[in-house]
This record gives sequence, structure tokens and C-alpha cells, in this order.
Amino acid sequence: MSTAYTDRILALAGLFQAARLAQQLAREGRAEPSTLAASIQSLLIIDAPTTESVYGGARGVRPGLELLRDKLAGAGSNTDANDVEIARYVIGMIHLEGQLRRRPEIQDAIRRGIEATREQMKFFEAAENGETLHPRLVEKLAELYTQTISTLTPRIMVNGEHGHLSNPLIAARVRAALFAGIRSAFLWHQLGGSRWQLLFSRKKISGEAAIILESLRPA
Repeated sequence: MSTAYTDRILALAGLFQAARLAQQLAREGRAEPSTLAASIQSLLIIDAPTTESVYGGARGVRPGLELLRDKLAGAGSNTDANDVEIARYVIGMIHLEGQLRRRPEIQDAIRRGIEATREQMKFFEAAENGETLHPRLVEKLAELYTQTISTLTPRIMVNGEHGHLSNPLIAARVRAALFAGIRSAFLWHQLGGSRWQLLFSRKKISGEAAIILESLRPA
């Protein structure tokens, strides 16, 4: 299935999926566990052999692909407040990725932090109570986000319920989701993605996402 353009769309789906996750967590205090896990665990895959493997396979970004298919196909007539908010998060993450690209010292700090986190997590038991993400992993990634990405400007302002955003675990998940989105934006740029494509190639992106989703359907 993999082609250069397909890989680019998978990375873009990872970006949109992360934006949706941040929105869900901030507004509802929860998100689909396997989707959240696929996005956040992508941060641990530093030198991936393929784009698909970053997300544990193309299925790992299925919700993101559905967003691309459904939201980019039209001319914007069906845009609602939720879509506008997701778009704002996407634009914010793309902007921060651009800032990050010009700061190699922060990139190095992120790589060192990710490597340290992977080593530390070897000493923790698997997540309990059916959780697919260990709370300590989310906490460590959120801390790394605060120490690195949060030093760039402008910060992404997340809207949501105060009760959720004031919950340390949910707030950490929001930061980790945004971190994952910026990682996807970085990958998207490496694969040839640009803001102009989001403006002028929306139908092509939507069509490719639909093709990928069709390939994921059971035979």
C-alpha cells in the first residue's frame, strides 16, 4: 500500500487525529483508548522503518483518515464549530513544528527525553485496569512537552471543560496528544507535506484517505 503520497497522507492523518484527541479530552475528559494509545505511542518510534510502523499500522490512524476523508472533501459548507476548533489545533501544531525545525537544540532535547522515557518505562509493570497506556508514560511525555515544545510560541490554547483541564491526568493526556500531533506534523513535512497542500489539494487528500480506508476494510 505504501507510496510516497500515501505515507504523506498517513502522517497528515496522525496530525488531524491528534487534534481531535486533544479536543475530545478537553471537552469530554476521555478518548477512545486504542486511538489515544496509537497516537501517543508514535512518539516513542524515533527511527521507524516505515511511516505505517510509526502508528502501529495504518489502522492506528483510521480516525484521522476518516477526518481527512469527511472534512476536506467539501468546500467548507458543512463546517461547524468543532471543525473550526480542530483546524485551529492543526494550524497551531504545524506552526510549532516549523518553529521546532529551526531549533535543533530542542530537537536534540526531545530525542534524548524520548530515549530516556523508553528506558525508564522498561522498569514499570504493564498498565492496569484495561488501560492501553501507562499513566507514567503519559506523565513523562507531558513533562517533556512542557520542557521543550511549550518554550516555543505561540502556545496552543486548548478549549474545554475546566473540570477536565484541571485534572492532572487529563491535562497530561492533552499535552501528550498535542506532542504526538507535532511529531506527525514533523513527519508530514519530511515526506513533502506543506500548508499549501491543505489549502489547494483538499479533494486529492480526501480522496487518498478514502482509498487507504477502503484498503483497511475486511476482504
